[in-house]
Amino acid sequence: MRITRVFQPVALTSGASVELDEHASHHLAHVLRIKPGASLIVFNGAGGEYQAQVHSVGKRGVAVTVGAYTDPVRESKLQTVLAQGVSRGERMDYTLQKAVELGVSRIVPLLTEHTMVNVNGVRRERRAQHWHSIVVSACEQCGRNVVPAVEPACEFGVWLPQAPAGLKLVLHQDGEKSLAELPPPSGAVTLLVGPEGGLSDAEVARAQAVGFTVLRLGPRILRTETAGVAALAALQAKWGDLC
Repeated sequence: MRITRVFQPVALTSGASVELDEHASHHLAHVLRIKPGASLIVFNGAGGEYQAQVHSVGKRGVAVTVGAYTDPVRESKLQTVLAQGVSRGERMDYTLQKAVELGVSRIVPLLTEHTMVNVNGVRRERRAQHWHSIVVSACEQCGRNVVPAVEPACEFGVWLPQAPAGLKLVLHQDGEKSLAELPPPSGAVTLLVGPEGGLSDAEVARAQAVGFTVLRLGPRILRTETAGVAALAALQAKWGDLC
């Protein structure tokens, strides 16, 4: 039977008693209807996880006793950065969730010429919090103990000169290279993916000017929520831990 995993951004030590935060307590008590004595796994995103046992469920929340520490290997040896043009609603959520499941190391939401989502002012902070919650939930589900960073939404032109060194790929249906033609990376791989409507020709050209290779994934045009996920899966199958 699968044991529930709970993320708690606090220091964890074996033998300690920990009051879970409001979100986790509500989910455990009112959705899962967990009882005292139930087993859990808790992790704080820094790596490794702890066995835990619920010792109280009440109006003030759920408290657990932290048990033994283990550090299973679930992080991919392939470091990947997904620079994703911000898409609307559930499309962006899906991309983030699946990218985490596929071992992405870091996510950079980008505001491009074709971005149709308003993330200015208060909305930017709310979306950042929402995206972080999507990533945390995906880690709880898939077993990852290191929570990938989701950077603040950034303008394409601001981020581009700061793109990490290593193999840099921009996805486009007319790309000059396929994945089979690329040599193994010596460092991180950065994937640049456009939003609905894709990247503009000017944006693709600017990416090429700073060292990005234009990559095609196949003969069909993929939606924004498919493209990055498909590319990550292909990269992990070729050079990572997906087999």
